[in-house]
Formats: sequence, structure tokens, C-alpha cells
Amino acid sequence: MTPIALTIAGSDSSGGAGIQADLKTFSALGVYGASAITALTAQNTLGVQGIHDVPADFVAAQIASVFSDLAVTAVKIGMLSQPAVIAAVADALERYAIPGRIPVVLDPVMVATSGDRLISDDAVALLRSRLMPLADLVTPNLPEAAALLDEAPAVDENGAAAQARRLVTAGARAVLIKGGHAAGDESVDHLLTRDGVLRRFSGPRYATRNTHGTGCTLSAAAAAGLARGLGLEAAVAGAKAYVAAAIASADDLTIGAGHGPVHHFFASWT
Repeated sequence: MTPIALTIAGSDSSGGAGIQADLKTFSALGVYGASAITALTAQNTLGVQGIHDVPADFVAAQIASVFSDLAVTAVKIGMLSQPAVIAAVADALERYAIPGRIPVVLDPVMVATSGDRLISDDAVALLRSRLMPLADLVTPNLPEAAALLDEAPAVDENGAAAQARRLVTAGARAVLIKGGHAAGDESVDHLLTRDGVLRRFSGPRYATRNTHGTGCTLSAAAAAGLARGLGLEAAVAGAKAYVAAAIASADDLTIGAGHGPVHHFFASWT
């Protein structure tokens, strides 16, 4: 079978994050990508100039079209800015009997690299209560993990691990807290599953401002690994390595005047 991953997320008109980053990541990792667009953004490397939400019923229609024809082997969920869209996505996942059958990666996108907010306040609680329990892996960064718990962001590894435990207690099956916002020479991510085992993934921190789309790319890479049949830990390890290489090669590109994208095709472009 051809591995197929469906991304349910917002569109980035500059191509560095969101749906565009997800599809690039899927392609780079040998997975066919399908998409359901939840929002259109007027966006570039300098920031987000506007957001146009797709009606919830049309988001549901896109998902139905994909599942009625394609044999999806993994789902990645990104930007869901409105409660009605979150509810529609949750209903669709339950309708297609995805929980326990098709792995789901939830990236709770809340703020763009530029600092622009991408989700309404009243949507966070619904994201936590309806979607988080349906996901096999939730991938918040430090501010997003704090927002899901209504706490202050963790300031060290012990704090990040403690928040991962509280998110699992709150209903997540597995949590990968990304350490890109932390300080230090290393970027450390923590994976916690319901077996209680905490796994630490560490990599070098690269001196570049071209990090647009890193969160989207990591979660999409993990979904791609799951789509290809890898176990959760192997999928996360592969995603971490892929994103590190994409960031390390980001300065090979000259894209925009602000936070440029990571280099999704570092292995194939010359």
C-alpha cells in the first residue's frame, strides 16, 4: 500500500508552515499527502496579516471526500482556530472510526513564529476536551502546553516533564513537549506515553532565524513515520532528526525578509 497522510490544518500563503509545510514534509519522507483546509491566512515571513476561517461544514466535507476514496494511514491536525471547526473535526474522526485504528497527531497550533495568535480563546478548552483524547500523539511547544493546562510555561526540563504528565492525566494518550522555545545549546523534546516512561530526544540548537514552520514540520514528520508503519518512538526520533536537518539547512534558502522557512527538501535540492 502507498502510505497516505491527511493533514487537517490552515494554509500559509508564504508556503513555510501549515498545509504547505505538511505536504512538503510528507513528500520529502515518502508519504502521499492529502489535505483538508481549515483556514486561509494572508501570511509571510514577517507575520500574519489576516485569517479567513473555512466554514465548519465545508471542513467536514473535505475530510469526508478524502476518506470516501483514499486509504488514509495517518492524520495530522494543525491550526483549528474556531470551536465549530474543532467540533467538526472531532465528529469526523469519530465517524470514520479513527481512534485506535488510524494514528492521529495533534499539533495544537496557537501562535505563529512571528508571534501572531492563530486561535480564539474559547477554542482552547474544546481542543483539550474533544480532540486531545482522540489523538495518539499531541505535540505542543512550551507555551502551547502551558495554555492547554492554563499554567505558566515550564522553564526547565523538569517542568516540561511535569506538564507532559499532567497532559496525559488530562486525557492525552502520548505527549511530545517540544523544547525549541527553551534556552541552552541543545533543543530537548520530551515524549511521555501512558506507560509512564519519559523519553528524551536531544539535538543541537542552530543559530538561525529561519525557523518558520518548525512545529508544523515536526508533527507532520511524526505523522509520516506513523503512516509508514513505524512505532511511536521511532516516528518521533525520525521526525526530530528530519527537523534538525531542515533547520540546519534553512540558511541555504533566501526566502523573505523575516523568519524564513526551514529547508524541507535539503536532501534532494542541489
